[in-house]
Formats: sequence, structure tokens, C-alpha cells
Amino acid sequence: MAIKFFNTLSGKKEEFKPLQEGKVGIYLCGPTVYDEPHIGHARSAYVFEVIRRYFQFKGYKVRFVRNVTDVDDKIINKAREQESSDDITRICEEIAEKYYNIYSLWMSKMGISPPDIEPRATEHIPEMQELISTLIHKGYAYVVDGDVYFRVKKFKDYGRLSRRSVDEMIAGARIEPGEKKEEPLDFALWKEAKPQEPSWDSPWGRGRPGWHIECSVMSTGY
Repeated sequence: MAIKFFNTLSGKKEEFKPLQEGKVGIYLCGPTVYDEPHIGHARSAYVFEVIRRYFQFKGYKVRFVRNVTDVDDKIINKAREQESSDDITRICEEIAEKYYNIYSLWMSKMGISPPDIEPRATEHIPEMQELISTLIHKGYAYVVDGDVYFRVKKFKDYGRLSRRSVDEMIAGARIEPGEKKEEPLDFALWKEAKPQEPSWDSPWGRGRPGWHIECSVMSTGY
């Protein structure tokens, strides 16, 4: 009996056909490790555990990748809440490690298998910078005072998965104070570093990646 999935792109249930005979690659956007795991984390992990095991049951060799977002606004905000004079970067690292271990423990208690590969965002900063540079070169991204934004209107298929037009999405978007982007829907690929924040050298100055670029790099890389 064939395995069928609902294809979000086509809007139809379709027969699964592997890119490589007998092999399946799965990439799952994993946790942002800044707090205790919740039922949403459990649901996502459980659903993909079932999918993974069923593919294995059907005889496929599965390569399962689930990332860890260990640099993010939420982690930095958590570090600042501690009202410590210690280095914010070090506190961020401690927070990420603490909640990663808690997440891993609870996934194990639920019977969720560990991924075959578990990349961390901070381990792939050079690759993120390389992809951002490519997007800038092709006109899909632009630099403003140390920040880099993705130019949404340049990508004609943006919104295709959700079946919403760019104009529809822009109607509900807004530019936050301090942002210098061209359009409300544009999003940050690289953020200029604020004092004491975790940061890395880049062609655009010291900063850190935006959330969107992280999984783009790790999913294509693995």
C-alpha cells in the first residue's frame, strides 16, 4: 500500500516518492531553548516520531535532522531578566544549555528518539553569512545600518504555501520602532549587535543571525 501525504504546495494528497530510492530525509525545526518545554514541543516531536518510525517500518533508511536554536531574541531577553552584571553572552550560553538538557530529558521520557543529527544555530554562522551574502548579491536582501533584511516582494512565490498574497500579508504587518526596512513584511536575516549581546564579525559589522535564516542554512546543509 502506497504512503500518501497532503502536499501543502499542491493542495492535494499525493503518493510519497523518495528523492533517492529507499532513503528518506526529514528536517524538523527544533526548539528555541530559552524556557521549559511545553505541549506544543511535545506534539511536534511526537508527530514526527510517528512519521519517522513508520518510514523505518516500511524499510526506508531515514536520516532525521532536528535543529536547536541557541541564539535568539527570547534567549537574550531571558538573560537580561536575570539582572546580573555578568557577561550576557555567557549567560545566554548557560540558558541555552540548561533548557536544551531539560528538553532532551523530557523527549526521552516520552519515548521520542534522538535525531540522527542535531545541529545548533551557533555552529553554522559562517554558512548563514555566506547565504545572506548570496541573497544580497542577487537583490533578494539589502543592508541598512548593520542590519540585513529579506526583500519579500522580490520573491514572486512568497506566500504560495499559505495561499496568501503578499498584499494580503502586508495589510496586517507593521514596522516596529527602530526597524529601517523597506516594507513592513521584510524580515531580518542579520541583526546588528546591541551592547553585550552575543555577536559575530560579519561583512556588515558585528551582529547575529535572524531566526528565519537559521533553518534555511541547516536544512539545506544536512
